[in-house]
Amino acid sequence: MTVENLLFFGKQHIHSDHAKILLAELLNLNPLELLNHLHDTVSEKEENIYKQEVKALKEGKPLQYVLGNVNFYGIRFDINENVLIPRFETEELVENTCNYIKEYFTEPVDIIDLGCGSGVIGLTLEKKVSTNSVDLIDISEKALEVTHKNCVKLNSKANIIKSDMFSNVNKKYDVIISNPPYIKTDEEIEDIVKENEPHLALYAGSDGLDCYRKIITNLKSHMKEKCLVAFEIGYLQADEIKKIVNENLENVKVLVKKDLSEKDRMLFIFKNIE
Repeated sequence: MTVENLLFFGKQHIHSDHAKILLAELLNLNPLELLNHLHDTVSEKEENIYKQEVKALKEGKPLQYVLGNVNFYGIRFDINENVLIPRFETEELVENTCNYIKEYFTEPVDIIDLGCGSGVIGLTLEKKVSTNSVDLIDISEKALEVTHKNCVKLNSKANIIKSDMFSNVNKKYDVIISNPPYIKTDEEIEDIVKENEPHLALYAGSDGLDCYRKIITNLKSHMKEKCLVAFEIGYLQADEIKKIVNENLENVKVLVKKDLSEKDRMLFIFKNIE
C-alpha cells in the first residue's frame, strides 16, 4: 500500500488533519512533507499501526494519547493515559514563572514541581532558567514512569520522588510550582476528558480545593527566606485559595493573573520578593 492509499483510508474515518498528523508522525515526516511521498510504499507493519491508531481516534481516544507525545513550550514530551494532557494554560503558567524567576532571582534556584504528572512543568523550567536542583513529585507510580522517560529523553538531572505532595519531602525551595487537580467531584467536564484522562489528576474533593489545602498548609516549612509559589487554578477558585493562603501564611503578597481567555488561571505567592 502507498502513502496516498493509506492517507485516503484515514480521511474516510477521521478528520483530514488528524489523518495527516498520524501518518506523518508514523513515517517520521512533517505533515507538509507527505505530498512529496504519496507514491512511497508503506510496510505492512506501518499499515497495521496506522489503522489501529485511526480506529482509536475514531473511538474517542485523544489525539495526544494516540500519538504518545505532545509539544509543550517547544519541547516534545512523551505522554500516555497515566498523565494529563498538558494544556496551553499551563504553558502560560510556565511562561510567567520563568519571567518572575529571571526578574527576582540572581542565583540558580531550587525548584519543586508538585503533582508533576509527565514532568512538563519542572523539566521545562530546568531548560529555561538557571537551576540548582529540580524535584519532580507525584503520588502515582505510573505517572512517575512517564516522568522518568522524559527525564532520560531530555538528559535531565531532576530528582524523581514518589510523594503525596510534601509528605516525603524535607527540603526548602526558592520556587514551588504546581498544577494540581482542581475539579470538583461532581463537576461536569467534557466526556473526552472524563473518559480518558486519569481521575487522580483531575478531581480534588467536593470544592476542588483539597490539593491546594494540602500544599498551602505545609508551605511554610518548605519555603526559603525568599520564595515564589506558582499555582494553576480553576477560573472561579481565586478568592477561596487566597483565603487559604491568608489563613496559613503571613507577610506574603498574592497575585492572581488571567490567562489569554481573560479567566483567572494563575495564582502567585511572593515571599520577601519586591
